[in-house]
Amino acid sequence: MEAIPPSESLIEYPSDFPIKVMGPTHIDFAPTIIEVVLGFDPSFHEGKLEARPSPKGNYTGLTVTVRATSREQLDALYTALSAHPMVKIVM
Repeated sequence: MEAIPPSESLIEYPSDFPIKVMGPTHIDFAPTIIEVVLGFDPSFHEGKLEARPSPKGNYTGLTVTVRATSREQLDALYTALSAHPMVKIVM
């Protein structure tokens, strides 16, 4: 992937950036996602997390708002979340 020059980025760093994560409903889903996010944003806390169950309750959607400091940080976080076995979708 080619690096995008900072002058062409649509995101201004640093900034708060929401990421949506969906996975099967499980008691450990939110705590696990928080643990992953903390590895990339040490300032993250539970107050920056919003959870929504699917209509049938089979899945849980989380919105985590991270403090984005660079494109590389966001790319690495997306990669880590996407690779996690509990995660079905990251947007």
